[in-house]
Amino acid sequence: MTPARRAMLAAPLALALSHAHRAHAGTQLEEPLADAVRTALAASVAESAPPRPRFDKLEQRLAYLKWLGTTSDKLKRRKTEHHTRIEFLEAVWYESQRAGLEIALVLGLIQVESGFRKYAISSAGARGYMQVMPFWARVIGDGDPRRLFHLQTNLRFGCVILRHYLEREKGDLFLALGRYNGSRGRAEYPSAVFANRKGWQPDAAG
Repeated sequence: MTPARRAMLAAPLALALSHAHRAHAGTQLEEPLADAVRTALAASVAESAPPRPRFDKLEQRLAYLKWLGTTSDKLKRRKTEHHTRIEFLEAVWYESQRAGLEIALVLGLIQVESGFRKYAISSAGARGYMQVMPFWARVIGDGDPRRLFHLQTNLRFGCVILRHYLEREKGDLFLALGRYNGSRGRAEYPSAVFANRKGWQPDAAG
């Protein structure tokens, strides 16, 4: 690897550390995974980047555009640059749909985990919007935790991990959220996510 390439890859981590934006979320715990589960998760995070949204019906496209505009307005205080905001929301929409998760839930989780800060780092070392622990890059990714600061990569890992926990907890969202945060069985974290989720639901006030 050339020095220039190495410097380019290290830039997001250096920026994160220099900004010292610490997230206050908990952490996923590394647990043994069956080979089949590890393989399935690895395949889920390795798929290609999202295509542009396509809809079979005009009504679906109009509903998507309405959601995008309304949610962009709500997010403006936290992400002031329009292009960055739209790119973020398009990625959240795609990865949430892909993982079978409610979009408002994912946005509520991101709000609690990182406050919508791309380079947030928790005291435990969790990274990015969805505060993904670096061990996941080793277990189901390519082994490079620096990629967890990449928008699409972070959201994909976070949504795949939450879906994995939801399946482990047999659909119990309260316990799945606790597992995601490393606080399974305690109410503080799920309650915070549920409270923020309400603000991102389509009928919520801006």
